[in-house]
Amino acid sequence: MKLTPTLVLAAQSLLVPAVVFSQEPANHSNTSSEPKAPKMFDVDAIDKSVNPCLNFYQFTCGNWRKANPIPSDQSTWSRLSELSERSRWLTYQILETATKPSPSRTPLQQKYGDFFAACMDVGRVNEQGSKPIQAALDQIAALRDRSQIPALVGDLQSKKATNALFRFSSTEDTKNSQEEIAEIAQGGLGLPDRDYYLDDDDRSKVIRSEYVQHVTNVFKLLGDSSESAAEEANQVMEFETGLAMVSQKRVAMQNPENTYHRMTVLEIADLAPGFDWPKFFRAANAPPLTNNINVTTPDFLKRVGDDAQHTDLAVWRSYLRWQVVHAAAPWLSDNFADENFNFYSKTLAGQEVQQARWKRCTSLTDRKLGEAVGQDWVKQNFPPDSKAKMQKLVASVKIGLKEDIQQLDWMGPATKQQAELKLTAMRDKIGYPAKWRDYSTVMIVRDNLIENIDHASAFEYHRELMKIGKPVDKKEWGMPPQTVNGYYDASMNEFIFPAGILQPPFFSAGANIAQNLGGIGVVIGHEITHGFDNIGGKFDAKGNLREWYTPEDRKAFEQRTDCVVNEYGSFEPVKGQKLNGKLTLSENTADNGALRIAYIALMDTLKQNPKAAQDVDGYTPAQQYFISFGQILCENRTDAVSRLGARTDPHSPGEFRVNGVVQNFDAFGKAFGCKVGDPMMPKNSCRVW
Repeated sequence: MKLTPTLVLAAQSLLVPAVVFSQEPANHSNTSSEPKAPKMFDVDAIDKSVNPCLNFYQFTCGNWRKANPIPSDQSTWSRLSELSERSRWLTYQILETATKPSPSRTPLQQKYGDFFAACMDVGRVNEQGSKPIQAALDQIAALRDRSQIPALVGDLQSKKATNALFRFSSTEDTKNSQEEIAEIAQGGLGLPDRDYYLDDDDRSKVIRSEYVQHVTNVFKLLGDSSESAAEEANQVMEFETGLAMVSQKRVAMQNPENTYHRMTVLEIADLAPGFDWPKFFRAANAPPLTNNINVTTPDFLKRVGDDAQHTDLAVWRSYLRWQVVHAAAPWLSDNFADENFNFYSKTLAGQEVQQARWKRCTSLTDRKLGEAVGQDWVKQNFPPDSKAKMQKLVASVKIGLKEDIQQLDWMGPATKQQAELKLTAMRDKIGYPAKWRDYSTVMIVRDNLIENIDHASAFEYHRELMKIGKPVDKKEWGMPPQTVNGYYDASMNEFIFPAGILQPPFFSAGANIAQNLGGIGVVIGHEITHGFDNIGGKFDAKGNLREWYTPEDRKAFEQRTDCVVNEYGSFEPVKGQKLNGKLTLSENTADNGALRIAYIALMDTLKQNPKAAQDVDGYTPAQQYFISFGQILCENRTDAVSRLGARTDPHSPGEFRVNGVVQNFDAFGKAFGCKVGDPMMPKNSCRVW
C-alpha cells in the first residue's frame, strides 16, 4: 500500500531499542506505573514571556519543553510520545492480564498473552543465547554453490523475516488500483539509508567505521575469532555498499513514476540472469505469478544478478549470517541485545539507556499480533461516541478543502473539477477495522520467543503474498487500532485514523470545536491534503497513477511547491545539518494545507453556531485553534536524531512544522495581532493549498 504516515519518524523501525534483560525482576507484574493522560489545550505549556509573532513554537511549547526533558530511554520526547506511552501502558494492562492461564481466556488472548509471556521470560531468553537462530546459521554454513543462493534467500525471507537483498511482497498496482500484484523493492542494507554508505562527510565516515565495528562485535558474539569477525564485517560492508550504489535516493523514490516497472518473470530473469528467480519464488512459497511483477528499481536487481554470479561464496555467507543475526539481535540474549542497542539506538539516535523490558515486549506483541490485541483494546478504550464525533469533524474539514479548491487562483476550472471529484471519492476509516485479521493459523508457544516471532512474521509475509492476483481488499487496515498515528493511502484514496490517536492532546469528546479542530482537525486536514500533494496528487479519484492536471496548472503547482522546497531547505535543526526541502516536501505541503482547511472548517462552524465562539483563559477561538495545533507538535530531540531525521525522515522537526506553517498563513498573524515583517508574518510566504 502507498501509505503516508503523518507523525512517525521514518527511521524508527531501524532504531528498535534493545534491553539489558538481566535488570528485569523475575516478577514483572509491577514494572510500570500509569502515565498521566496528556492534556488538551495545555495553558501551562505556554511560555508567555515569548512573543508569538516572533517564535510561535517557543510560545506555545516553551514551558512544556522545559518541563519535559528527554527521558533516558528515549531519543525523542514529544506530545506524540506522551500519548504513545499511555497507549502502550493501556496495551500492557491487557497483555499482562492475558498472560495468566485461565479457562476464560479467548483464543486470541491465549495467543497474545503467551507471546508476551515468552518475551518477558528473561531467564529462558538468556539461557538460549543464539541457539534460536542456529538452524538458519547452519543453512548458511552449508552454502556450497551459487545456485543455492536464490532458494536460501527465499527461505530466510519467508521464515526468518530477514531483509536479505530486497523486499518481496504485494502491493496495489499503481496504475490499476483494483488489482494486487507482486513487487520486488530495493533493500538489504543495515544502515538507515544508502547515503550513509556513499557520502563523504565526516559524520558518515564515523558512522561507517562504527557500523563495521558493530558487525564485527556481533560476529564475535557468534563465536568467531577476532580476525575472522573483522574480515566478515568488512565483507558485509563491501557487499552492502555495492547494493547502496544502485539503490535510488529517497527523494527519487517519492516519485511514483520512478518506481513503477511492471515485468514478467522472464523479463526479470533477463534483467538479472545470475539469480534463479523461479527458485526464489518457490522457496518463498509465492502463489503462481501469472501477472506482471512491479520492480521498483531495475538497476538494483541487475546488481543482485551480478552478485549471484560473481561474488565469492564466503562473502555471501558473511552477508546472510549478518542478515539473520541482525534481524533477531534485539530479542536474543543480553550480549546481542546490548550490542544492538549500542549502535542502533545509542550511536545513531543518542538514546542513553535501553527501555524497560515490559515496554519492548508490549511494542513487539503489538507489532506482531496487532489486530489480535486491538480487538480488546478498542473494547476497553474507545468510546462509541468518539467515532461519531470524528465523522463530523472529517466532514467539516473536507468541506473546508472544497471551499479552498474553489478559491484557488492558480488552478483552472478543468483541474478544479477533477480535484473535487477526487475529494468526493476519498474514503475515511475511523477507529478500528470492519473486518478483523484472522490469526487462527499462527502457532504461539509460551517458552520460545524467537520461534513465536518467526511464526508471526511468516504469517504476515505469506498473508501479503496470498493477495497477489486478487482484487484489492478495501476493508484492510495498515495499522492496528491502538496505534497513535494515521495515514493516507494514495492507491486506495483513503485516510485512516486509528482509535489510538483519538485521545488528548489530539482529540477529546469534551473539548470545544476550536481545540479539536486545532488538534485532530489539522491531522485530518494533513491526511486529506496528502491526496493533493506532490506525491498523492499524481493519483486520480480511483487511486490510479494518472495526470489529471492541465499542463498549465501542473506548472503553476510546481512553482508553488518550489517555494516550499526552498523555504524548508533553509531550516537548520542542528548546526551544519539543514533539512532536505525535497525530501520533506510532501509532508510540508500537507502541514500547510491542513492548517488552512481546518481553519476554514472552524470559521464555518462558528458562523453556523456563534455560541461555540467562547474564549478560554483569555484566548479567542482562533488563538485556541493555533495553540492546539502548535502543542500537538511540541518535542525535544537529541542532536543525533536531528541529524538522522534530516537525512532520512520526510517529516520536518516539530519546530519547523509549526513555525514554517504559521508564517505561511496570514490568518495566524491576524489572530495574534502580528505586524507584516514579523518572523511569523513575513512579507512573502508560500502557499500551495
